[in-house]
Amino acid sequence: MVQLSDSGKEWPSLPWKEWSETADTLHMWTQIVGKTRLALTHLQNHWWNVPLYVTAHGLGTSAMPCGEDVLDIEFDFLARELHFRMGSRQEHAMPLRAQTVADFYKEYLDCLKTLGVHVKLNPMPVEVPNPIRFDLDTVHKSYDAEYAERFWRVLVKAEKIFRQFGTAFLGKASPVHFFWGSFDLAVTRFSGRPAPPREGADAIQREAYSHEVISAGFWPGNGGYGTAAFYVYAAPVPVGMADASIRPAAAGWDPALGEFIFKYDALRAEPSPDHALMEFLQSSYEVAADLAQWDRAVLERHGV
Repeated sequence: MVQLSDSGKEWPSLPWKEWSETADTLHMWTQIVGKTRLALTHLQNHWWNVPLYVTAHGLGTSAMPCGEDVLDIEFDFLARELHFRMGSRQEHAMPLRAQTVADFYKEYLDCLKTLGVHVKLNPMPVEVPNPIRFDLDTVHKSYDAEYAERFWRVLVKAEKIFRQFGTAFLGKASPVHFFWGSFDLAVTRFSGRPAPPREGADAIQREAYSHEVISAGFWPGNGGYGTAAFYVYAAPVPVGMADASIRPAAAGWDPALGEFIFKYDALRAEPSPDHALMEFLQSSYEVAADLAQWDRAVLERHGV
């Protein structure tokens, strides 16, 4: 079993105001890489073919079919490079440095061309207000390598806890993956029952929420929230969830988001952040599952 830490020192400070411009630029860069994965892979349930994954140095695509070859792409936040690797042993890299999204996009496409990879990408960002085409975006151009590395280190810590949290669940569950559209790390559990259609849902939402889910995740504060936080939500939202109590005391229901929230700074202030995060995940799940009348006796492994 993975051991939990009793020290908050392993969770680095990540104040949104200090690195928001870097985060917004990195968000666009991850969308460019993510759209490559979308273009090269076949649709998997709930869009599981498109996310990125936490690696030993950053965020990567895993191997993607590319003709008779395979390609993976990785943001290496330690070496400060974007790595391209082919199964045929061809490799290429471009430095992660301050530059506009437009310049990054051009250099990125040139790298793919050098490797003989031909893929058509939709240049319009998704899931952001006022999107700017990648090839025209000269607004987002910041990159603070220290904060990018800090962000990755938080993802590493969070993924470890998410994975341990998942060991007690026997039902269908997603991998722990990084969604580049919303720029968050997430893991999802399923009851096994279809969900009613979501009113006004687009094709992405219809696929993502075709079945009842309880999702947990971490995001750094983008989208106007302004501070890093962990979250748990249920879809559909069961009656009574907004009035439920969860643990630890610093976590609770956010009526504007319709989710349980545990702010990252509050987590870091806990005597044992690892244990506090596990408590948040477990208590939030239990509340949501009970209110939604999930068959927990069948879905869970007891004694773990």
